[in-house]
Amino acid sequence: MGRADPEEGQLPAPVKPPDGGWGWIVLFGCFVITGFSYAFPKAVSVYFKELMKDFHVGYSDTAWISSIMLAMLYGTGPVCSIMVNQFGCRPVMLIGGLLASSGMILASFTTNIIELYLTAGVLTGLGMALNFQPSLIMLGTYFDKRRPLANGLAAAGSPVFLSALSPLGQVLLEKFGWRGGFLIMGGLLLNCCTCGAVMRPLDMGMKRKMEKTQDKYEAKEMLPMGGKSEEGIGTIDGTKKGKKAKKKPKKGKKLLDFSIFSNRGFIIYTISKFILVLGLFVPPILLVNYAKDTGVPDTEAAFLLSIIGFIDIFARPACGMVAGLKWVRPHVAYLFSFSMLFNGLTDICSARASNYTALVMFCVFFGISYGMVGALQFEVLMAIVGSQKFSSAIGLVLLIEAFAVLIGPPSAGRLVDALKNYEVIFYLAGSEVVLSALFLAMATYCCLNRGKKKTPPPEKTPSAGGGSDTEEAESDVQEAEEHSSDNHQPAHGTDSSVVGASEEANHVEDEQSGEGGRCPEGDGEVLARSGCNADQTVERDSF
Repeated sequence: MGRADPEEGQLPAPVKPPDGGWGWIVLFGCFVITGFSYAFPKAVSVYFKELMKDFHVGYSDTAWISSIMLAMLYGTGPVCSIMVNQFGCRPVMLIGGLLASSGMILASFTTNIIELYLTAGVLTGLGMALNFQPSLIMLGTYFDKRRPLANGLAAAGSPVFLSALSPLGQVLLEKFGWRGGFLIMGGLLLNCCTCGAVMRPLDMGMKRKMEKTQDKYEAKEMLPMGGKSEEGIGTIDGTKKGKKAKKKPKKGKKLLDFSIFSNRGFIIYTISKFILVLGLFVPPILLVNYAKDTGVPDTEAAFLLSIIGFIDIFARPACGMVAGLKWVRPHVAYLFSFSMLFNGLTDICSARASNYTALVMFCVFFGISYGMVGALQFEVLMAIVGSQKFSSAIGLVLLIEAFAVLIGPPSAGRLVDALKNYEVIFYLAGSEVVLSALFLAMATYCCLNRGKKKTPPPEKTPSAGGGSDTEEAESDVQEAEEHSSDNHQPAHGTDSSVVGASEEANHVEDEQSGEGGRCPEGDGEVLARSGCNADQTVERDSF
């Protein structure tokens, strides 16, 4: 009776995240998509030596393939957000899987580096982007209380696939050449379509049953006098029919919500991620060729990425479990800052690694820190903006990060061609990651925490460190309910007995509100005019 009607363009009632059930299937699909999206651009670096020989280009030219993939993954974020808000996650992911596969298949027939940029870079990168972002949105829809653990498990797909795709790429390169390897990789990417097929939205039928049950319960509470309760239910049904007959035209749905830029936490996070991405992906992309240049055999050099992936497999779920602890979750931004600091210091301390043992030690510590960053990056963003605005927030963040992706690895490759020295590259990349960690920690403490101490928080605000998204959604729905109840008019054409029952219910409600006593002074003009206290106002609005 005061509920927002989706058919009128109002905010629909949210479905509570199940934190399990079919959500585990969605989690597995997100695990696979994340693995392909993040591991594939790194695993392709195994083919760079052969591409340099066939196309007579430098390393910086081949590094653009991985950079374009990552740039499409990040830069098409707003496009993905608009498509998801317009068509839903499942259709977008099915199209993305076909694009990703066709890009690698077409790349196996290319004759120059430019064609590789357009096929393996643009087309495959766009396909993976259309899979990656919707999978994260679905994961946030199905999980709330277990969301940190779910994010950690899904993020573990990246190291699992990296540890598998890198040796697989080396084997395919030796047996079939880079063209055969690209063709087989394209076939593997068709699995993204399967993952998209399992991303079904939450069951709306359950919500309709709950609404019907709640309507009957409300009628019985208002009219407890036997047969009149049935008349009250008839009044509710007649009212809803009259409301549908007079429904207003649907309001346009926001395809991209730019209001999140008014959130200071979102601005701080975005700046920090931009600096982070400048140096985060450089070491794993350069690692294989760095090891080969120091005299490490090709097979052992490719195995270094597998070491990072193996350590990363355990680091991400473990970090997700730690982030889900009650005393850690409110401070998850600081844990994210620590993980970035750990990663940057690992790059700096390992810049002079000159033998295979030192490179293995670097891979161990890099895998731990890289796993922590991967497990926390989207959990922090969800905690800042909430699941309701996450689809728009992640699209805008990825767009901004795309510029950093286009700057970082290609610049590093050009410096390698010019200086013939990897040590400077590791120092530079590590310094950028350390800078992002310090900025996030200091800005969070100075701009957010101190601001909270000076100004008392409102009665209900979502926690910046991982408050429940369900509570935030319920507050939005309550506002929509109040707006709908103000504009509500009873249906015409009801018989006299039904009208009499509804008048009697209103009379009983008015008597109950009159017995509530006086309103407390200074509670605001709205309460003073209504003639009731705050608790009674909430009760009446809820009906």
